[in-house]
Amino acid sequence: MGRAQMEIWTVANQKGGVGKTSTTVALAGIAASEGKRVLMVDLDPHGSLSMYFRQEPDYTHKSSYTLFEKKDQLNSELVHGLVRVTPLKTLQLLPAATALATLERQMHACEGLGMVISKAMAQVKEDYDLVVLDCPPVLGVLMINALAACHQLIIPVQTEHLAIKGLERMLHTLKMLARSRPKPLPYVIVPTMFDRRTQAGVQSLRVLRNEYGDQVWQGKVVIDTRVRDASKAGVPPHLFAPSSAAVACYQQLYRQLIDHRVLTGGESQKTAN
Repeated sequence: MGRAQMEIWTVANQKGGVGKTSTTVALAGIAASEGKRVLMVDLDPHGSLSMYFRQEPDYTHKSSYTLFEKKDQLNSELVHGLVRVTPLKTLQLLPAATALATLERQMHACEGLGMVISKAMAQVKEDYDLVVLDCPPVLGVLMINALAACHQLIIPVQTEHLAIKGLERMLHTLKMLARSRPKPLPYVIVPTMFDRRTQAGVQSLRVLRNEYGDQVWQGKVVIDTRVRDASKAGVPPHLFAPSSAAVACYQQLYRQLIDHRVLTGGESQKTAN
């Protein structure tokens, strides 16, 4: 029996500071520890994912920006030449460069710019089981690439009022995108940084569930300082603090994602028993 087809997950929201990079690293790290060959791709010019693994976007010459520079020369050798190792053998990183911020200005007239990541990932589809794309918090060519390439969208939303307002912009983007896709993109809203000790956190989670219903993952990622400590150490959270509360949350989310048991886009995708 052959390997399952490579899956691509995109972690995105049109608001910063909601846990996108932490979610990317946590899910990718858990997948790698379970034996999957995983590639993380940093598409954010700020390069938080890259810096997590000690790759400095201001000084990175081989990066996701290179895919756009050489979009007409894409092949597996080129893509693999951009990849960096991490503390986990089966977890690799394609870092970002600050130059990504200039992409739309430099290449605005180029055709096919929205499908570069899709084409690049197709070159390495035999080499990875899972690709996780980390996006900038703005709608532009980088987010469009990530949404066009992925099979599953994960939208982290901090459980606070302003983050919920930002979610509305992301969902509006999905509605626009649906017009150009043969079928809607499955997505799941993931409540993050939940603190049950605060009234604001409890109320925000209640609003999320009341407003978006089955589109919201049934769990929640609790606030946990050990996730921040893991980033300082440069290792995935489950390796740094395997018994931490946030890691347990991400393990539950990961399990449901790969079993296709999350509620996505308002529709259940439960597998048959």
